[in-house]
Amino acid sequence: MSPVLAGVLQLLALVAALGLSYRPLGDHMARVYSSEKHLRPEKWIYKAIGANPSVEMRWPAYLRGVLAFSAVSVLFLYLLQRVQGSLPGSLGFVSIDPDQAFNTAASFVANTNWQSYYGEQAMGHVVQTGGLAVQNFVSAAVGIAVAVALVRGFARSRTGELGNFWADLVRGTVRILLPIAVIGALVLVACGAIQNFSGIHEVGQFTGGTRQWNGGAVASQEVIKELGTNGGGYFNANSAHPFENPDGLSNLFEIYLILVIPFALTRTFGRMVGSIKQGYAILGTMAVIWIGFTALMMWTEFAGKGPAFELAGGAMEGKETRFGIAGSSLFSVATTLTSTGAVNSFHSSYTGFGGGLTMLGMQLGEIAPGGVGSGLYGMLIMAVIAVFIAGLMVGRTPEYLGKKIGTREIKFAACYILVTPALVLCFTAASFVLDTPANSMTNSGAHGFSEILYAFTSGANNNGSAFAGLNADTQWFNSTLGIAMLLGRFLPMVFVLALAGSLAEQTPVPETAGTLRTEKPLFTGLLVGTIMIIAGLTYFPALALGPLAEGLAA
Repeated sequence: MSPVLAGVLQLLALVAALGLSYRPLGDHMARVYSSEKHLRPEKWIYKAIGANPSVEMRWPAYLRGVLAFSAVSVLFLYLLQRVQGSLPGSLGFVSIDPDQAFNTAASFVANTNWQSYYGEQAMGHVVQTGGLAVQNFVSAAVGIAVAVALVRGFARSRTGELGNFWADLVRGTVRILLPIAVIGALVLVACGAIQNFSGIHEVGQFTGGTRQWNGGAVASQEVIKELGTNGGGYFNANSAHPFENPDGLSNLFEIYLILVIPFALTRTFGRMVGSIKQGYAILGTMAVIWIGFTALMMWTEFAGKGPAFELAGGAMEGKETRFGIAGSSLFSVATTLTSTGAVNSFHSSYTGFGGGLTMLGMQLGEIAPGGVGSGLYGMLIMAVIAVFIAGLMVGRTPEYLGKKIGTREIKFAACYILVTPALVLCFTAASFVLDTPANSMTNSGAHGFSEILYAFTSGANNNGSAFAGLNADTQWFNSTLGIAMLLGRFLPMVFVLALAGSLAEQTPVPETAGTLRTEKPLFTGLLVGTIMIIAGLTYFPALALGPLAEGLAA
């Protein structure tokens, strides 16, 4: 079987698995966030944290809940790392330095999971499981909660209430993420991923001699890493490590985990707003972009020219032979079009255009299908922009799902789409103005520029993958990337929740003959075009200096 055919079959199997999961999972999540009942374990949690889950919140109160919980999480995770040397199960590792502890705490709470350290050489069992793995669950649940709040803004009328943040947080963790994670961990263990709390031990190598490895609860952390679109690996090699991702089957399963909730949330959206077709329109937009990026990535990685490429069957540098080009391409597109950031290959070793695609996927806003929760609310913001553009073209006040998109709403949407590019481009420019950050680059020229552009694109978009080659474990990058991750996560949430509150207060507008049919393929095409134009206009000059210049020079 040719590698290309194997890639196509993997893609078809993945699409089939996602299709089978779409309806039951989407409907289940809609029931979870629409139910008025509380499970007994959930009641225990509410009592422990002193929250009343039955009290409805307006958007400022909902936002305060998000920010307060996240601030406490950053502080807890920071302190846990700082005292690691005194904790049992630390495997002899010392406490983490202040700048790196801040970077890691900000990263995992912001659902970014950027890592400027070697996981197997820095973090003990307590920090890995009691700190990082816990944040993998709750940071993902926060993202879903904010998305659900925006959906309620579209679904409700003549009220500013968006639900209860604490109830949404707990339900997302207990009823959605935990059950799937338990089943998924068993699947990964069956595939060969390790799951233990062993200490450091010697492992023989083919080259002679031995190497030290520590064990860990890898399978359970790996599954929520992918399911919650987090990305932080137990080992430095991340999902290229055989302890995390043993073979081609586990690789395909992990890609499935990355995509299943973001895609299924479009069904949840359709259910909650009372129109399944609206959910299909958003799903169609996500699917068109995802399949398009996957096809382009496979083409550019298989089509490399020259003797080395021909002998290897394509651009195999930096890729695991057990996954090949197809498995690596599928994984890289899935992680960079979502906020996962896990890697099973070195994106820095991709062809110039292939590396550019990984960057562009993040620069679109990671909305195809995007992160858990963040992909849906990012796509809905783009839908608001699209109907506004359509309204300008026909001279009509834009409407979406029966809600008028007026001056206030479009300002919130505009602020949302401007925050992340401003962080990416300003921090990248500052890194080249100063001498010290530029010294962290391994490569010069266009590829060196791409290393830093990729780092801040990944950080501000809460992705977490790296272009490799960049020494990011410095005070400058630990601090600036930490700030970019926090601002890139929580500033957009401010505008999302403000928009949700504004929409929830409106009285629905009845459909007329002039109403734009947002459930039709025409709107899907308009939405895809809007996304590509906004990203292109924003990032094209920077991309031209980096991956485009490198690709054209190859």
